[in-house]
Amino acid sequence: MPSFDVVSKVPWSEVDNALNQASKELEQRFDFKGTEATAEKNKDGLLIRANSEERAKAAWVVVQEKLAKRKVSLKYLDPQKPETTGKTTRILVKVKEGIEGEKGKIIVGKIKDAKLKVQASIQDGQVRITGKARDDLQATMALLREADLDVELQFQNFRD
Repeated sequence: MPSFDVVSKVPWSEVDNALNQASKELEQRFDFKGTEATAEKNKDGLLIRANSEERAKAAWVVVQEKLAKRKVSLKYLDPQKPETTGKTTRILVKVKEGIEGEKGKIIVGKIKDAKLKVQASIQDGQVRITGKARDDLQATMALLREADLDVELQFQNFRD
């Protein structure tokens, strides 16, 4: 039976490259001189630091531009409110990877509402779609591409 998986995986190598480019720009740009602005990756997500809230927000804009140039969707990112501690302001940007349960249910619901001849099941941060005909699976892909789900989707493991 033909099947494929709907996943949401962050291209970490592109994120690393974008962060490196953003760090270089933050070091070299005149308006960031003396602001101690940095952008780095840690276990919680991306961390943007500067000595004022305005400079931290400006550094976040630079990071977004670099991610967009590298074709990394901003749907993966969830910026938190800026936190000021002492002389530094930091912005934690959480990275959303995988399809969480609620979004998976919405995807399955959209497929059922479309009355396509496929079955959808949620498995470990991904949704498996199976059907008898390849055309039904391709119609499902087209449906999910058009849907506004606020999650970046990729289609993997297409099997006949």
